[in-house]
Amino acid sequence: MIINSCKTTILCVLLCVLISCQKPLESTSEVDVVLIGGGIMSATLGALIRELDKDQSIELFEKLDDVALESSAALNNAGTGHASYCELNYTPEEHGKIDITKAVHISEAFEVSKQFWAYEVVNHKLPSPKTFINNVPHMSFVWGDENISFLKKRYEALVAHPFFAGMEYSEDKNTIATWAPLIMEGRPQTQKVAATRMNLGVDVDFGSLTRGLIDGLKKSGNFKLSLAHEVVDLRRNPDQTWTVTINDIKNNRQKAVKTKFVFIGAGGGSLKLLQKSGIPEAKGFAGFPVGGAWLVTHKPELVDKHFAKVYGKASVGSPPMSVPHLDTRFIDGKRGLLFGPFATYSTKFLKEGSWLDWPLSISFGNAIPMLVAGVKNLDLVGYLIGQVMMSPEKRLESLREYFPKASLLDWQQEIAGQRVQVIKADPEKGGILQFGTELVSSKDGSLVALLGASPGASIAVKAMLDVLHTSFPDRLSSPEWQANLKKMITSYGQKLADNPLLLLDLRKQQREVLQLDY
Repeated sequence: MIINSCKTTILCVLLCVLISCQKPLESTSEVDVVLIGGGIMSATLGALIRELDKDQSIELFEKLDDVALESSAALNNAGTGHASYCELNYTPEEHGKIDITKAVHISEAFEVSKQFWAYEVVNHKLPSPKTFINNVPHMSFVWGDENISFLKKRYEALVAHPFFAGMEYSEDKNTIATWAPLIMEGRPQTQKVAATRMNLGVDVDFGSLTRGLIDGLKKSGNFKLSLAHEVVDLRRNPDQTWTVTINDIKNNRQKAVKTKFVFIGAGGGSLKLLQKSGIPEAKGFAGFPVGGAWLVTHKPELVDKHFAKVYGKASVGSPPMSVPHLDTRFIDGKRGLLFGPFATYSTKFLKEGSWLDWPLSISFGNAIPMLVAGVKNLDLVGYLIGQVMMSPEKRLESLREYFPKASLLDWQQEIAGQRVQVIKADPEKGGILQFGTELVSSKDGSLVALLGASPGASIAVKAMLDVLHTSFPDRLSSPEWQANLKKMITSYGQKLADNPLLLLDLRKQQREVLQLDY
């Protein structure tokens, strides 16, 4: 009896402690669309839905004190409008031939993004385009016979396609020096080099773009932005709706929102929320966090001499996000130069995340795919270890491959954002490391999560159109939505790759509307 009494007492105490630790729950509200994460993806999806149906109520939850502070912040990403002009990893060489399939796909998607941005500018939903997009030529730069041979074959394969018409190629040092003087100054005369240049390239401040889209949503009505609100749980209801539980951080309260549709666009934090949703489609997904750092300079003598995004070849075993590049960047309207990224390591899934993010994401369902992918990518593990242990002098050596006269005194290190490389179960290989951007959705499309990294932000509009196709198929096929989509995206329903005249016409319009000085 005494033992049973003690047990009862202990249970009561534990129950009281548990109850006292719980935050008071407000009454449940209802909204048509819940967006999780205040980055470019949620902002783009919200803007598309608002243009298609002004009656849809939308609420966006962001756990930080402002939007665009994580992956979409200017310093936390490459800032390149990825159109495959300069990214060599988008055009692999297979059996002596260059495969441009991925390059064409990404370039088509970026053309869609520019159409939507131009539409939003014309309709006063975005501020002056100079605040978020600027023309900066895109270059690829290599040295050594093998790399030069690859670049020349790549150029010949791309320049024949309408997307890449106008691309230039040169092995002449004087010509390349006129394109990007810094990369040639002090370079050994005996070193063979080659470069391509595409003047249509752009630099994009995705932080500024995100803030502009969300400001447009706030002005449109029927939209609520909840900052300092962290989504902590997702539960499927019997009527196939979702209950989303949120911590109101500043008021130390919890509230619940019932919704028909949830989009998880929380960058590196998406994986944890996808796992909480419990949908079968999430099974087997895991993630491996990779951070980044830049070398940055605002020294006028250097900034004024370099006006290009110069991409090279990635080191063996490095992830695509680690392709080295020396870039002109416009951040909050200020021009500077960035070099990198250098990989860093942290167990956080977000820059402002928890050190427990990665350990707590490991489960019985994804442990095996993670182990298999790790064993099959030991070169990546070795690369990351080498990067983490790299001294400032070694980073300077890397910079000098692209700017031979660089001095460490002119550059400072800035920490970039966190990325989570997707690992997924595979029936044949056990587990694979997935590069790129991936959408994971419930069978009925009522919940969609976006995982992965580059080209990410650049193809946000195409990715969010895919979300609409998955989650609103009936509405999307209606005459009203079809008409609205074609107003926003002239090429909707067509492939610009098959319609070069329309492509030229759209680029001419974008040059004027987006104020691009090609």
